[in-house]
Amino acid sequence: MRTVLIFLVFAIGLIPAPAEADDLSKLQAQFHRPGSVPYPAFNPPSEAKVRLGKVLFFDPRLSGSNSFACATCHNPDLGWEDGQQRSVGETGEPLARHTPTILNLAWGRRFGWDGRIPTLEGFVLGPIANAKEMNQDLGALMAELTAVAGYRLLFAEAFPAQAPSIDHVSLAIAAFERTVVSAPAPFDAWIEGNREAIPAAAKAGFRLFTGKAGCAQCHAGWNFTDGKFHDIGLASPDTGRGGLDGEDRKWRHAFKTPSLRQIGDRAPFMHDGSMADLGSVIDHYDGKFRHRPTLAKEIKRLSLSAHEKFNLRAFLDTLTAEGEPVSAAPIPD
Repeated sequence: MRTVLIFLVFAIGLIPAPAEADDLSKLQAQFHRPGSVPYPAFNPPSEAKVRLGKVLFFDPRLSGSNSFACATCHNPDLGWEDGQQRSVGETGEPLARHTPTILNLAWGRRFGWDGRIPTLEGFVLGPIANAKEMNQDLGALMAELTAVAGYRLLFAEAFPAQAPSIDHVSLAIAAFERTVVSAPAPFDAWIEGNREAIPAAAKAGFRLFTGKAGCAQCHAGWNFTDGKFHDIGLASPDTGRGGLDGEDRKWRHAFKTPSLRQIGDRAPFMHDGSMADLGSVIDHYDGKFRHRPTLAKEIKRLSLSAHEKFNLRAFLDTLTAEGEPVSAAPIPD
């Protein structure tokens, strides 16, 4: 009899709890990772184009002084950010905003913290040409690149029978950046049915995230962003999307919701890098935000207990994957 009871207890432990199984069945579609990477029809991918884009991304020739690459600010070891409060341009002068990650940009709709550029291809050249960022003359860049035999070969392979152009630079870098996709994290394994993939505290944190805390209202779907713009009550004077010509005042202080993927590698946080850790972020949403007319309607005092904050943080920790290191591309001499 005792043996039978032991067997029953063990067997019951293998059966998902009804509530958890029900949660998973409802959430799988919403949080299930997509199977393929989307590309626009005007810039279909090819191995040669992605290869050229990766080389360009890691090449400091893209800056005016040949000392500053795209990867300088978008470091794969730092969640494709730079670990600094605010970006620093080639001149060493701090810029107005924190470097955003390039993870999962293939699913993006508007680019930059304020969404000023509608396509990834259109966004690529902005930092390169900006005098405060990479400070490169685009005409001079093409002359410099095409003077290198290795680059002439890379352009010919990526864009056969076409003369290399600055448009090819933007198409190739965008094609590469669309391959920068966050690796499956423990959360994904749990959503796929592995009950042991994340701890109990994280499961409780996920229920807070999608329930009482309301985080999923903006950090929605598998990439944990709605791609929209919200004023979350930061003290920063930056007017965000509301500072763009032609935009309504209702967008003042509104910034794009960032993805939470690989969040454990991406401190500090917010568009101004003003929060050093996730604990500060949770405290901000718990009630330390600034009240003003443009504050997003989703932002409300949460009154979370210390235990609830612990669980919420435990859940956020499950969104960081142990991916393979990314190696820099060899730069043609």
